[in-house]
Amino acid sequence: MAHNVAQEQWSSRRGFLLAAIGFSVGLGNIWRFPYVVGENGGSAFVIIYLLCAFAIGLPLLVTELAIGRLGRSDPAESYRVVARNSGRSTRWGGVGALAIACVFVVLSFYTVLSGWTFDYFVRGVTGRFEGIDAATSTAMFSGLMSNPWRLLFWHTVVNLLIILIIRRGVQRGVEQAANVLMPILFGALIVMVIYSAIAGDFGSAVAFLLEPDFSKVTAKTVMIAIGQAFFSVGVAMATMITFGAYLPDNISIPRSAVIIILADTGVAMLAGFVIFPLVFAFGLEPSEGAGLIFQTLPLAFGQMAGGHLFGALFFLLLIVAALSSCLGGAEAVVSWVDERWRIPREKGILYFVGTIWLIGITTIMSLGEWSDVYPLSFVPALAEETIFDLLEWFAANILLLLGAALTSIFFGWLVPKKTKLAGMGISDGLFYVYANAMMRYVIPPLLFVALVLGLMER
Repeated sequence: MAHNVAQEQWSSRRGFLLAAIGFSVGLGNIWRFPYVVGENGGSAFVIIYLLCAFAIGLPLLVTELAIGRLGRSDPAESYRVVARNSGRSTRWGGVGALAIACVFVVLSFYTVLSGWTFDYFVRGVTGRFEGIDAATSTAMFSGLMSNPWRLLFWHTVVNLLIILIIRRGVQRGVEQAANVLMPILFGALIVMVIYSAIAGDFGSAVAFLLEPDFSKVTAKTVMIAIGQAFFSVGVAMATMITFGAYLPDNISIPRSAVIIILADTGVAMLAGFVIFPLVFAFGLEPSEGAGLIFQTLPLAFGQMAGGHLFGALFFLLLIVAALSSCLGGAEAVVSWVDERWRIPREKGILYFVGTIWLIGITTIMSLGEWSDVYPLSFVPALAEETIFDLLEWFAANILLLLGAALTSIFFGWLVPKKTKLAGMGISDGLFYVYANAMMRYVIPPLLFVALVLGLMER
């Protein structure tokens, strides 16, 4: 009989929702989503993205929360419990283990990236952005990348914060942190949007993000939207199964899942209205990813009134987004360590965080001194990938997609209808028919195509 991880539960629906939204809202929402929207047809892309989020993200999110609630254990054991009760092989527990492996790999480099946000927050507070030009900004960022000791320091700070919060348990740790962090995130976002509307070129940002340009929509756009929806919601990373295990029976899973997806998308769009008015007002390039956040935005903050204050506030926003995602991921792995190895929570956290801290050092080195080390140079498709590139690619293109495809096959085809309805906490009806059809006929082939394309495009 499984030892029951879910003796602890969320104290309230609000606490659960804030923690789940906190996990979903990560750095990708804030530094990738707005750019992807602008490059792929503005609101035309947003419409496609929302369709994908509700077509793929929603059924998968509902499924993972349901498996957690049915299993009341860590992700691997929850799968085994549901499989056993459905008369299926307990080897399906391997899908839960795959999800744990995925979040483990992601956290090993995500804690390093989270450290960048702390570093830039300190630079913002100390006025380092004031009056800087493009060359100085680029040098500042490349200086950080090639300074392993500085990166290691912030990587360590992030990991220590994870230990301090997670060891307090679900209600006193993860939930309390979310209750503090999420209002800070939303408050900082609103203040920053107002500031950008006043100090920046809001009209151009609205045009960039909201004017639909269907001429830019291609099959590739749809694939990008599927990918973004998939990563943004935070499925196939064990965390939502773990959060489901702590979920009281009286909370509606489908309703909660809709709120999580809408909040996640809302934060990403608001981030766009923070970033792009400043980018356009100062004639900067709306380039992708980290470069926009860490090289372009400091230029804008350095040239405007009160820039250092709002620069610091912006990077505080990023800290909250990064840290809340780290906490959700860490909770999933720690619950598994606790269950699987019967290691007390305090010890399990130290073992787990110690391991990702050590693996994180390889990411730190591959950003600087090992940036020309390509471990898989004998594989033509991966010949020019650093350790960091490989970890990111393996998690995003293999583990995530494979885990989600197996989850949808398992829940869609192998779990009896009665069990599914009980797990979701709903009665038979339109939502069940829709979610079940997506899990059976749409999501597995779509993810299989994405998996093959991801391998072919290397």
